[in-house]
Amino acid sequence: MRLNDETLEFLLRNIESDRAERKGSFKGDAPEAVRQAICAFANDLPGHQAAGVAFIGVRDDGQPAGLPITDELLRNLASIRSDGNILPLPSMTVEKRTLLGAEVAVITVIPSDAPPVRYKGRTYIRTGPRRDIANAQDERILNERRRYRDLPFDLQPVSFATLADINRSVFESEYLPGAFSADTLEANQRSYEERLSACRMIDSVESAVPTVLGSLVLGNSPRDLIPSAYIQFLRLDGEELDAPIVDEAAIDGRLGEVLSRINDKIKANISTSVDIASAATEGRRWDYPLAALQQLVRNAVMHRAYENTNAPIRFTWFRNRIEIVNPGGPFGMVTRQNFGRPGVTDYRNPNLAEAMKVLGYVQRFGVGIATARRLLSESGNPPPEFEPRDTHVLVTIRRAA
Repeated sequence: MRLNDETLEFLLRNIESDRAERKGSFKGDAPEAVRQAICAFANDLPGHQAAGVAFIGVRDDGQPAGLPITDELLRNLASIRSDGNILPLPSMTVEKRTLLGAEVAVITVIPSDAPPVRYKGRTYIRTGPRRDIANAQDERILNERRRYRDLPFDLQPVSFATLADINRSVFESEYLPGAFSADTLEANQRSYEERLSACRMIDSVESAVPTVLGSLVLGNSPRDLIPSAYIQFLRLDGEELDAPIVDEAAIDGRLGEVLSRINDKIKANISTSVDIASAATEGRRWDYPLAALQQLVRNAVMHRAYENTNAPIRFTWFRNRIEIVNPGGPFGMVTRQNFGRPGVTDYRNPNLAEAMKVLGYVQRFGVGIATARRLLSESGNPPPEFEPRDTHVLVTIRRAA
């Protein structure tokens, strides 16, 4: 959504607007204030259903500050979306515009379909031209609004599930401390159902039906609710599927358990060689870098299709390569032609992506493939091979020579 110059200049001049934030530079406390404003615009508590705008290079009175709008500044602003501090990821654009006769940086934020949105565990809102932190009533409004949007599949309710399918202990001891700031938790007077709803684990307080997200992250037995929610691990003593089986496992459970168990499997199967001839000191070399495999399998869990399929993620370890087959083809702005290109990413399961960040399995969004490529190159492995199809994505990782 690209706002025209007339609309932007109106927002610039209207210093009482709750749809505009102005900063003369991006230094000092400005980066923090801009991130809070982006979070608040994404929540759109007033219900404008219209974009909010943060202007960089504009004084509080709406006049240009004469700030040079460099490519580095624009890159820093664009990185706000993917640094993992605003969850779920905001829909926003960053551009350089000429307004009131001067260049300014413009961040346009679209209201979220799945509020509440949080920055560092706090839900920010706009009350007139001010930023504020949402109270319990504000969050109830945002939760209720979410029910009437066109929601992604990971927020759809699992109609036959009940609150008894959710593990309360895991939610309160493991998930909540990562999802909310410490001061928010300390001041929290919300009920169990209100907290589940705020984290999108149930449909609503009135209809406490676990969502797909809640089933995957907190379910006592997620596969009973989402049959495809597991990884099929297979280790073969050969280079074809009919080779003798060395190890196999259906890795299921809650999201954190699945990621922890596949990590243990990968560690157990990586081979280490010792080089005592090529250097004065003993060196160790692995056939695959652990962190690269972690990035690729977590990427598969995050981006796979859970809808209209019973197929698991397949992780097959051949003698000379590893293949990861991920149900679901390219999604959204990602196509077969641009798959894997730096900066090109979209999220089939945006709320599951948030949960992986909360649980500590993602530090920054949109860099998993690039990180895996770098780690494989550094370890002497060939680059990963990606074959995106309409129904699945195949990733092949070849053993170091």
